[in-house]
Amino acid sequence: MKLFRSKNFRIFILAVLDILCVTAAALGALMLRFDMSVSSIEEQYLQRALIGLPVYYAITIVVMILFKLYNRVWTYASTSELYAIVKASVLIEVGIMAFHVFSGCSMPRSYYPLNWGIMTALFLCVRFAKAFLKSMKGAGSKKEITNRIMVIGAGSAATVLIKELRGTDSGSQIICAIDDNPNKKNKYIFGVPIVGTRADIEKSVKKYDIDEIIIAIPSADIESLREIIRLCQETKLPVKILPAVVKSLTTTSLSRELRPVSYEDLLGRDPVKVDQEGLGDFIRDRVVLVTGGGGSIGSELCRQIVTYKPKKLIIFDIYENNAYDIQMELERHYPDVSISTLIGSVRDKGRLEAIFRKYRPDLVYHAAAHKHVPLMEKSPNEAIKNNCLGTLNVADLSDKYEVDNFVLISTDKAVRPTNIMGATKRICEMIVQMYAKTSKHTRYAAVRFGNVLGSNGSVIPLFQKQIAEGGPVTVTHKEVNRFFMTIPEAVSLVLQASLYAKGGEIFVLDMGKPVKIYELAENLIRLQGLKPGEDIKIEIIGLRPGEKLYEEILMDEEGLDKTDNKMIHIGKPLDIDEKRFMDRLNALIKASFDNGCHIKELTEEVCDTYTITDN
Repeated sequence: MKLFRSKNFRIFILAVLDILCVTAAALGALMLRFDMSVSSIEEQYLQRALIGLPVYYAITIVVMILFKLYNRVWTYASTSELYAIVKASVLIEVGIMAFHVFSGCSMPRSYYPLNWGIMTALFLCVRFAKAFLKSMKGAGSKKEITNRIMVIGAGSAATVLIKELRGTDSGSQIICAIDDNPNKKNKYIFGVPIVGTRADIEKSVKKYDIDEIIIAIPSADIESLREIIRLCQETKLPVKILPAVVKSLTTTSLSRELRPVSYEDLLGRDPVKVDQEGLGDFIRDRVVLVTGGGGSIGSELCRQIVTYKPKKLIIFDIYENNAYDIQMELERHYPDVSISTLIGSVRDKGRLEAIFRKYRPDLVYHAAAHKHVPLMEKSPNEAIKNNCLGTLNVADLSDKYEVDNFVLISTDKAVRPTNIMGATKRICEMIVQMYAKTSKHTRYAAVRFGNVLGSNGSVIPLFQKQIAEGGPVTVTHKEVNRFFMTIPEAVSLVLQASLYAKGGEIFVLDMGKPVKIYELAENLIRLQGLKPGEDIKIEIIGLRPGEKLYEEILMDEEGLDKTDNKMIHIGKPLDIDEKRFMDRLNALIKASFDNGCHIKELTEEVCDTYTITDN
């Protein structure tokens, strides 16, 4: 059964049918020329046609390959395929004429148009037969429609979706279409009426008794997409979307590409542009170490780094399950890249040094950290051990073993921190800036950004879980807002920033506009076809210890410089009294291992921008 379904077998069968069509066309043209009687065909012409058949076959196969007529999905063939067949047939006939002229085996002049006409008709019959039979079957059977769909967009994507859904027995049927081009109103796509623009979405949903909406405009700009999603949400119906990037309208099933609208679609910005060629030269054939490589940011760093073909990728993490998962994923998709997955803690300098000594990394991306704000407020000693000591260990060994580039993953919570997690990350930035001044070989930098969508411990997975459980969705304050970015966006900019690093910079990523968490909760509820406050309650629980209403991404005194990438800015390095800083930092780390109770006060001495809040 697999043989009959394979692509190569289908191509073989199609080629055999083409050969039969060419044979039938040659004989049929002669019969038409000589009064529909085989016996009346002049023998010389019959012999010339039969002798020429192998050449006809060769010309046909070559031309069909040239026009890619063996690599199309004929179930959903349209006028573009029809035109391709006609053009291919003309070229084949020209080749046949040329063969007869140059071989001196002339044929009657009427033979060529007759041959072309029959051959073209047979090619079309072979290729459009399946689509015709499916449409006849669909027309002849009145299947019950259980899911009435409105499609937003009346272009190529919508056209293919309409045809695909008609050919299934799922009970789903596109009933009407919406398009912002007023010239398309009251026209039809395969019998589906285009009933208006986005302003008509709500009334058309009621008029046509719609059960589901599909957004099928992959080329839509971000602002238009947001507005359309908002209008669709107001209908309280399930909404699906065709992603902006699909493989091809002729080589894939678009219905399989459909997915529910996600919060990323609402947040969406213009695609992040990075210097692919520059990053390729930067990473290719080099040894790259990613600490915290199993985490949300670390694992995405690994995914993007392997695409640039490093000499070796070292995934270092204390949590073996996550590390194992990313290792298996990368080895499955990039079997040619050398990957070493190592378990250990950044607190353990001896373990780290053994790794640096053995592998001699060229690039280090330091993503290992405790990042959960409320949990670190309750366990500040652990935040110091993991974040501050861990960064000090990795930074020091990077200098000792002459790593070329060291990049710290930082956070907007490091700006005027009001929680211990943010304070420790600010101290990590200060460690990086200190080593940047003293190291003779390594270029040190930090990259600061806000929340990433869907990361472990972030608010969106929590809200989604609460919605699935029927609510309530818990929000700390109605006015609290945060910066958000998708994980792939953030990581691609981290890699780009590391390319810009000269030493000591704090790169600040453009996070766009801050998002109100309360509005985020409302949107996530609407995405499930539910109404905030009625179907799912939103409960205000008050700010947790160490939390701010608003996050910042830069301190005033740091200034801001531009880079070649409009989404990456540079905060200027601050002057640090290195001896004073190291003395206080060492005292803080020692106190954390003594499990002292004044850790926050000692942290404030090291990080003078840190403000202790009430617990």
